[in-house]
Order: sequence, then C-alpha cells, then structure tokens
Amino acid sequence: MLLAIQAVASLLYLVTLGMLFLYGMNAYIMIVLHWRNRRRGQAAEPPTPPAVWPMVTVQLPLYNERYVARRLLETIGALDYPTDRLEIQVLDDSTDETTGILAETTMRLREKGLRVTHLRRGERTGFKAGALAAGLREAHGEFVAIFDADFAPPPDFLRQTIPHFDDPKVAVVQARWGHLNRDYSLLTVAQSLGIDGHFGVEQPARCWGNLFLNFNGTAGVWRTAAIHDAGGWAYDTLTEDLDLSYRAQVRGWRILYLPELICPAELPVLMMGFKLQQRRWAKGSIQTAMKLLPTVLRAPISGWTKYQAFIHLTYYLIHPLMLMGMLLSLPFFGPQDRVPSSLTPGEVGLVFSLAAFGPGSLLVYAQRVLDPVGWRRAWWLGAIMVIGVGVSWTTSSAILSALWGRDPEFIRTPKFGIGHEGGTWQGKAYGGRRPWGGVIEVGLGLYCAWTTWVLWRTSQHGVLPFLVLYTVGFLTVGAVTILQTVAWGQGRAQDKGSGQ
Repeated sequence: MLLAIQAVASLLYLVTLGMLFLYGMNAYIMIVLHWRNRRRGQAAEPPTPPAVWPMVTVQLPLYNERYVARRLLETIGALDYPTDRLEIQVLDDSTDETTGILAETTMRLREKGLRVTHLRRGERTGFKAGALAAGLREAHGEFVAIFDADFAPPPDFLRQTIPHFDDPKVAVVQARWGHLNRDYSLLTVAQSLGIDGHFGVEQPARCWGNLFLNFNGTAGVWRTAAIHDAGGWAYDTLTEDLDLSYRAQVRGWRILYLPELICPAELPVLMMGFKLQQRRWAKGSIQTAMKLLPTVLRAPISGWTKYQAFIHLTYYLIHPLMLMGMLLSLPFFGPQDRVPSSLTPGEVGLVFSLAAFGPGSLLVYAQRVLDPVGWRRAWWLGAIMVIGVGVSWTTSSAILSALWGRDPEFIRTPKFGIGHEGGTWQGKAYGGRRPWGGVIEVGLGLYCAWTTWVLWRTSQHGVLPFLVLYTVGFLTVGAVTILQTVAWGQGRAQDKGSGQ
C-alpha cells in the first residue's frame, strides 16, 4: 500500500515538473518574440488624427471607492478631447459615502460644460460587467473608454488611442499600466516588477506576434460595434475583460497594444488586498479557459496561436503546480525505500531552475526594455519571487473554486488614495477583517522548513534552494497578512474611539 501511494506521488510529481517546465519555458518564448519584433513594432508610424473626432463614452465603474473617486473624476474631467464629442458615465454601485463624493464632483464637472451622467442601479447584478453593460445601453459613443477607480489617465489619452481605430478590424486599443506608488513599500515594488513584465514584454510580444492577447479591464478603448458583435459583456466569469477579449478575437477582431502610452494606477498596499486581486484574476482566468478554450481550439487559426492561447488562459495553473511540487518533494525524495525514479535531485533542481529563471529573465528583460537604467531594479527580483510563491495557496484555492463551479463573487481590491506624494492605509475603511488569513501560509512555510531539514539531513540537495524560497515566501506572506490586518483593525478601532 505504501509503495502504491509513493508511486502515485512520484507520477504526480513528474507531471508537475513537466507542466512547470512548459509554462516556464514560455517566458523565454515571449522574450524571443519581443526581441525579434521590437524594431518593427517601435518603427510603426502613428496614424493620422481623424478630420472629425468621433463620439467617445468614458465609463467609470465604481463600488465603494471613497478614497480615489474624486481623483478619478477630476482626472477624467481634464481629458483633452472635444467637449461636444465626449460623454462621461459614472457607473456607481456604491453603498457608502462614495456616492455623495461622486455626486458632488459630477456637479462641478457639469458646471465646466462636461456631459456627465451619474448612473445608479438598484442591485449590483453582474458586478463590474453588469455595470458596464447597463451603461452601454445608454451610451452614445462610437467608442468606449474604460477606467477603474485607481487609474489616472494622461490628458491626451483619447487623442493617442482613437486614431488607431482607422483600421476597421481593431476592436480594442490597450495602454500600458504605470504606477502611482511604485516605491511605497517592498510589496508595491514587487508588484510593479510583475506588472512591468506583463506590459513591457508579454503584451507587445503577443500583439506584434499576431497572437491572442487581452484587454486588461481598464486603461483601454473599445469599439462599441465590436462589443456588440462579440456578444456583449458577460458576468459568468470574474474576468469579464479576458472573456470578451477572446470572444472578439475568435470573431476576427484585433487588439492593439500601445506600450508607449502609459496610464498610471495605484498598486495595492496591503497583502490582503494583493491576495484578493490575485485570487480574482486566477479564478476568472480559469473560468474563462473552461468557457472558451473549446471555442478557441475549434477556431480557424493556426496551431501555434491555439497553443499560445492555451498557455495564456491557463497560466495561473502554475501556482497549484508550484504548491503541489513543494508538497510532494518530501514523499518523492525523503523516504529511503521510495519507488525508484529515473530523476535525481540534481536533475529535478535543473528543471526547477529552467522553469523559475524563465519568468525571472522576462522580468529583468522588461525592466531593461522600459527604462535604460531599469536593470538596476533587477535587485528587487527576489521580492517578487518570495511574494509570488507565498500567494500560491491563495491562487490555488481560487482555481479549485473555479473548477468546482462555485458562483463567481467579485471582491474589489481596496484602494486608499496613495500616490506619488505618499499616504496611509492605517485607520481607513476597506482594509480587511480577518487577521488570521495568513495562518495557512505560515503552516505551509513551517512544512517547507521541515521538508528542507529532512532533505538536507538525507543529502538530497538538488531542490533545497527552491524549498528555502517556498519557506521564506509562505512565512513572509502569512506573517505580513496577519500583522497588517491586526494593525488595520487597531487603527480602525482608534479612529472610531476618537469619533473620526
């Protein structure tokens, strides 16, 4: 019986290694695609501005965003675009004082001559996707620009994006995300590296390589006709942006990515907020994959495009694979009477290295692409590696939830109005109420530490560097989660006690 269990564990471990290798190697493919096509992409001439600027609707979906609502509306009100060709929809599902802030700011924008509509729904049906769909039914724009509450687009955003729709097959023009608070903490620095990797390398590589990519939910403009042609906004997944993007591309529409157009945003400053964001993205990606992969595989596109679409839609599987690899390391290598394997610890370590260095290389390459001195940020690569493995329990549980078919629940990422000038989250609403949310990560970290000790004692050294990384990652994420949520709760209690 024991040997049978060990045989199953060994098989699962080998499958896990193979899948990790597959996803890790794709990072090298993205680097090569970007490097080969960068000159062609960068040399493209900007299109000629239209003789008459088309009607544009700006949609702002908000839900309980008291700390950033005013900043968002004031930024949108400063857009450099003909006033008679612009309408702004404030899609407000809030249940707190955010609604009052929006009403007051909307009134001031109207006094400046802007056409602003403050839309309220009786129920938050469909969450963000439902709000966008409801607004679209009343929109007059030939194009729809969408911004989340934590974004601050530059004044010329529409003048830089709208001309690219001279190509009638372009459904979306997507801008690059920037960072309002990159240097706020080690957590925000780590997040910025990950986001830069996606927007600095993967998005342009997919765009220039004629592969499927996605509208990122904000900081982009849709052609209204493309939304309708693709079936409109749906809320049966948590990533309505990824869902609609793939449905549109299967229909033959293109997504154009502009790496030179930067739209800065506020990065989550709480570990719990970051975990909620990653959980939503992971669950929604797998939901979209289950929904649309059969359609993509049947589409009249190349096998290479289908393969890359599979990797793209299922990429979050790397987190449960990492978790499984960590959990199975002890049964695979520890017992002396285990089932024999053709792989040595050194060979397994080599596979892990190739898989891990792929994303790491992409992140370093992205910093060099985006900033001539960006390579100096490579020193922070360890931070994102630690946090990345540390949240693998959160994302893995989200993926299991998606596979079990539980109803999607959209939980927003809390923002606190923290920008270049700084700010604080302590004592503010939206922080989180579960101080023990990091206990599981701490437990996993202790298990990793024990596994590391056992394999060290038995001279199984090949995977030890990765087990040490898992140990540090889980303990760090778990401890920070607990400490921050406790501190947040104490700050809220003090503020309420002082009557603030």
